[in-house]
Amino acid sequence: MSQFDIDAVVVGAGAVGLACAYALSARGLSVIVLEKEGGIGQGISSRNSEVIHGGLYYPAGSLKARFCVEGRRKLYAFLEKHGVDYERCGKLVVATEPDELERLDAILASALANGVEGMERLTAEEARAMEPELRAAGALLSPESGVFDSHGYMLALEGEIEKHGGAIALNTPFEGARPLPDGGFEVRAGGPEPTTLTTGRLVIAAGLGAQDCAARIESFPPGQIPALHFGKGSYFLYAGKAPFSRLVYPLPIPGALGTHYRRDLGGQARFGPDLEFVEHEDYTVDPARADGFYAYVRRFWPGLPDGALSPDYAGIRPKLHGPGQPQPDFVLMDRAGHGLPGLMALFGIESPGLTSSLAIGEAVADALV
Repeated sequence: MSQFDIDAVVVGAGAVGLACAYALSARGLSVIVLEKEGGIGQGISSRNSEVIHGGLYYPAGSLKARFCVEGRRKLYAFLEKHGVDYERCGKLVVATEPDELERLDAILASALANGVEGMERLTAEEARAMEPELRAAGALLSPESGVFDSHGYMLALEGEIEKHGGAIALNTPFEGARPLPDGGFEVRAGGPEPTTLTTGRLVIAAGLGAQDCAARIESFPPGQIPALHFGKGSYFLYAGKAPFSRLVYPLPIPGALGTHYRRDLGGQARFGPDLEFVEHEDYTVDPARADGFYAYVRRFWPGLPDGALSPDYAGIRPKLHGPGQPQPDFVLMDRAGHGLPGLMALFGIESPGLTSSLAIGEAVADALV
């Protein structure tokens, strides 16, 4: 019989936290997920593109590259098994000018190094044959990219956790933890029914709140907590018929993949996100940002009519870099980073975190079981 009240506590019921809890519970551990909001997936996971990424852009050998490719493969199988809606529509990465073609070749080399399946280099004519309204000097086709119902996915994860005997405690914020003398942690949870429980394993998967949660763990070295930057991304809705059947991405911008096009599962066309570093959480969409969207989108879709875009929604990414700084890898900080056995703290899990979630969950379980 375990010396602890529960084998594992996961903080955060977004896609990554739920995937961690799923992986741990599937290995026979008793698991509880602490979530401060009144429902699952109310944070970062509620404000994303619902894109399944192929794994093209990330440096070979990085966690982002590995987890994106592994996670994508696992994700399609999971969605199929659980009857969650998705469309493997494919993605075109577009060079809009001839001088961008070398960057396109570099992305192709990166994708091949990462083991991304089915990649094709397309001429301008081949790209336009697929998407007649597209303006391109050349393109890459990633047939494994797609879109899916991210909330349906999280509901399926919740069902798997409960099937394996785990539980999700909503309206239950993580208040803090202290290491126990013989290993494990005493965890304090707040909310309408505050409680204290002991656990052998603690996973911090709190998205924008990860740094704050880490700071609430006694003996967690403050110098090991990476700085948090809020990378806001706004989305605009297109009022007309969706112009493309595939995802369309321009070349990446510093710190992000760039403002892209997607057609969701209901056939609605959207553009975004852009990237704006902000000081506080603010999810309003400034209508004035539409001017930049028109100019950017018309590089690959000159037919975008005036007045066709309207503000939709915004999300905030938990970035570990500020403006002008290089974009770092995911951080999965274990004992080697903070000195506390049984603790895994996840920082900077932004794109492609949703696609990578099942692979991240497995990696966390591998480290803690």
